[in-house]
Amino acid sequence: MPRQGHLLSALAQRGFRRLYAARLLGQFGDGVFQASLAGAVLFNPQRQAHAGDVAAGFAALLVPYSLVGPFAGVLLDRWRRQRVLVVANVLRAGGVLIIGVEILTGLHGQPFYASALVVVSLSRLYLSALSAALPHVIDMGELVTANALSTTSGAIATAVGGAGAIAARGLFGGSDGSYAAIAMTAALPYLLSAALPRGFGREDLGPDDVERSRRETVPEVARGLLAGARHIGQRRLALYALMAIGVHRLSYGVSTVCTLLLYRNYFHDDGFFRAGLAGLGQVVGAVAIGGGLAAVVTPAASRRLGFVRWPALLLCGAGLVEIAFGLPYTLPLLLVAAVLLGFAAQSIKICIDTLVQQHIEDEFRGRVFSLYDSLFNLTLVAAALLTALVLPESGYSPAAVVVIALGYAATGVTYLRLGGRVSAADSPHTSG
Repeated sequence: MPRQGHLLSALAQRGFRRLYAARLLGQFGDGVFQASLAGAVLFNPQRQAHAGDVAAGFAALLVPYSLVGPFAGVLLDRWRRQRVLVVANVLRAGGVLIIGVEILTGLHGQPFYASALVVVSLSRLYLSALSAALPHVIDMGELVTANALSTTSGAIATAVGGAGAIAARGLFGGSDGSYAAIAMTAALPYLLSAALPRGFGREDLGPDDVERSRRETVPEVARGLLAGARHIGQRRLALYALMAIGVHRLSYGVSTVCTLLLYRNYFHDDGFFRAGLAGLGQVVGAVAIGGGLAAVVTPAASRRLGFVRWPALLLCGAGLVEIAFGLPYTLPLLLVAAVLLGFAAQSIKICIDTLVQQHIEDEFRGRVFSLYDSLFNLTLVAAALLTALVLPESGYSPAAVVVIALGYAATGVTYLRLGGRVSAADSPHTSG
C-alpha cells in the first residue's frame, strides 16, 4: 500500500486535481467512443471479423498518427499545453458527432477510417500533453503516486465508458442507429474535459518561452525531433525503459488481438461467462480491476524495489501467468489472466511514465512522450499484423502463448541486467 501521505499530498494540489479530472472525463469519452467503434466494425453481426480485418483496422487508425506523432511532439514543446488540452477536446467532440452520422448513414471504408483516425490521433496527442504537463502540477516526490492514480484511474474511466456503451448496446440493440447514438454520446465528456484546463493560466503547464518562440517550419520541427532523440540517447535508463515497454507492448498486443478473435470466433457463452462483445466487456472489466490493484501496490513497490527491479519482476511474472492461465483456453481462467496481466501492464506503465518524467527535461517531454506513444501504437499494429500472418482466424494458438511467455521473461531479465548497470549519476534526477 502506498503511504496515505503521498496520495493526500498529491490530491491536496489544486492543479493536479484539475488535470486529473480532465483526464478522467476525456478517457471516459474514449471508452464510449472505442466501444461504439468496436461494435460497429468488429461485432456487427452483418460483418465477419477476421485477423486481417483487425490488423487492417489497427493499421488504418494507428499508423498514420504514429508516423507524424513524434513531429507533433515537437510542437507540444513549443505550443502552450494548456491550449492543446482545450482545443484537442473540442475537436474530438466534433469528430465523434461526424462519426455518429457516418455510422447512421452506413458509411464505411476509407472515409470512415479517416474520420476515426482524426479522433484517435487527437486522443493520443491529448494524452501526451497530459503526461508532459503533469510535472508542472505535482511535486517530484509525489510523481509516482500521481502517475499511479491518474493513469490507472484514466484506464478505469476508459473501461467504465466502454462498459457503459456495451450496456447501452445491450438495451437498445446492435443496429447502426444504436452505435451512432453511443458514439455521439462521447461528445459530452470531451466537452466537459475541455472546460477544466481553461482554469489554468496559459503558462502554467509549460513549455518554456524560448521553445515557443521558434518558427514551426518543417526543417525546424525535424531538427527538434532529432534533438529529442539525442536527449533520450543520453538518458540511458529512460532509453532502456522505453525499449523494455516496447517489447512488452508487442507481446501484450498479440495477446490483445488473439483475445478479440477468441471472443469473436472461438468461444461460446458459458453461464455467467460470455462470448462476443459482452464477454469482451468482462475482459475489459477484469483488466481494469488489475489496473486498480496496480495503482495501490506500485507506488510502494517501486519505492522499495526501484523502477528497474519492480518492472523486471512483473515482466517475468507475466510470462508465468500466460502459461498457467492462458494455455487452458477457458473463459474463467482467461479472466484471471486478464486481471493479472492488467496488473502487470499498468504497473509497468506507471513506472516507465514516472521514470521518463523524472529523467527527461521539460523542454523535451512533449516529443519524448509522443515518441513513447508512437512506440505503443506501432507495436500494437505490428502485433496485429503478426497475428494476421501466422495465427489462425479463431485466435487459438498454444504455441503463441508459449512464445509470448518467453518474450515477457526474456524482456524482464534483459531490462534488469541493462538497467541495473546504469548508475544514478547518469541522470540529473534520482529514481525516487
